[in-house]
Amino acid sequence: MQTNTRLVWAGRHPERHGGLVNTPICRGSTLLAGSLEEWRQKKARHAGGDLRAGIYGRFGTPTHHALQEAMEELEGGHRSLLYSSGLAACANVLTGLLSAGDHVLYTDSVYSPTRQVLTSTLARFGVESTAYDPRAAEGIEALIRPNTRVVYVESPGSETFEIQDIPAIAEVAHRHGAWVVMDNTWATPLYFRAMDHGVDVSIQAATKYITGHSDALLGVATCTRDAWPHIARAYEEFGQTAGPDEAYLALRGLRSLKLRLDQHWSSGLRVAQWLEARPEVEAVLHPALPSHPGHALWKRDFRGACGLFSIALKPLSEEALAAFFDSLRLFGLGLSWGGYESLAVPFETQRQAARWPYEGPGVRIHVGLEDPEDLIADLGQAFRAMAAANEPALSA
Repeated sequence: MQTNTRLVWAGRHPERHGGLVNTPICRGSTLLAGSLEEWRQKKARHAGGDLRAGIYGRFGTPTHHALQEAMEELEGGHRSLLYSSGLAACANVLTGLLSAGDHVLYTDSVYSPTRQVLTSTLARFGVESTAYDPRAAEGIEALIRPNTRVVYVESPGSETFEIQDIPAIAEVAHRHGAWVVMDNTWATPLYFRAMDHGVDVSIQAATKYITGHSDALLGVATCTRDAWPHIARAYEEFGQTAGPDEAYLALRGLRSLKLRLDQHWSSGLRVAQWLEARPEVEAVLHPALPSHPGHALWKRDFRGACGLFSIALKPLSEEALAAFFDSLRLFGLGLSWGGYESLAVPFETQRQAARWPYEGPGVRIHVGLEDPEDLIADLGQAFRAMAAANEPALSA
């Protein structure tokens, strides 16, 4: 089936729910067995790794299972699990794959809270970690140690949007017996099928494009058959779960995912192209632009782009930067992305292995579902306000 058809049908079983076209919201903690024999069979299935055996609500209801089934199909993985947030998925996956004395290689462009989990939380329990240049590809082999168990990738990189050569990294990692874990939130499985490129665990912050309406927090991890026992054990031992209401909202968002992503892609690229011509902008970091250093890799491996990218402004005063953000009307100033709304937020990079090459401030932009010409007009008037505020500062 084609993508739009799969999105409409994945995880849907109306015959199981009285003909309801949508899987209903099933809330509950206690699940009853009809006999002692049925109870023992459920317990045996659960002990064998089937977390959908139906022994307790913490392991999911039909609402959770429908979303897990849909994500397994879209990702091309063995099993999916739901978490209370994208970061919860990252932290639990890493905990499940690592032990004291293990070593992790992580891209220097990683989502900063994930960096904190590695360098602070897991470090307290004896896990070592090393940042590598996201452009290293097979060059990571020089950094692999005998105790390296995980190579963590994120492509494009968070905020700085480097495209990684995932197949080359996966080949090196697997040759040394390491798992490859990927934060694949930017592309979603529609634009990057992580398992097809050698990834063992693909993580989605379903808060973003999967749900798509900025009204739920949710994480999903999809893994290979070999990685499943490790991921499932950590999921069970940490008591991780997500609410059925959030799972329902993600299922609803899935049905329109392709339509929304295509619009984010086209509008985002239009705004990025306009920004490339602005004198206030030093660089536009959008992988779908031919000027992007990783554009060839993006064309080779990805099926599309979303609405998230960054720009590097030329050096300017703090007053001018404030005038830019304070003048925006259609771009909200706030965290997250992937919803219907446009956002802009300043950022500062945390780098160890790859230096941020620009002198001016970075701005991460999410282009929502508004008309791109309206967004361009809003950015234009914000640039004019920025220039007016910058002139007095420069002459002072």
